[in-house]
Amino acid sequence: MSYYQKHVFFCTNDRGAETDRPSCNRCGSEAMREYAKKRVKELGQSGAGLIRVNSAGCLDRCEEGPVCVVYPEGTWYTYVDESDVDEIIESHLLGGKPVERLKI
Repeated sequence: MSYYQKHVFFCTNDRGAETDRPSCNRCGSEAMREYAKKRVKELGQSGAGLIRVNSAGCLDRCEEGPVCVVYPEGTWYTYVDESDVDEIIESHLLGGKPVERLKI
């Protein structure tokens, strides 16, 4: 049995401005991770046996926008703003239903 019911990793890699290849942090991923972590705590869903939101180094899918991955399912998402992150939290993390429109 997993220590967390759901474990979410937000890529927060930043390759710097001089590179041609995109990176998630240049698309605001750190702010979105902080937002997701705060929301999960506000909902009383963080901690052992519940949900954990973490930063990750490069997940190597930055060309697909800022990305996060939810385990144990291994569902990959891209997102644009807080409303997308809210939808992932409410539908997938709390409701068990992946958000098809945001999957990659």
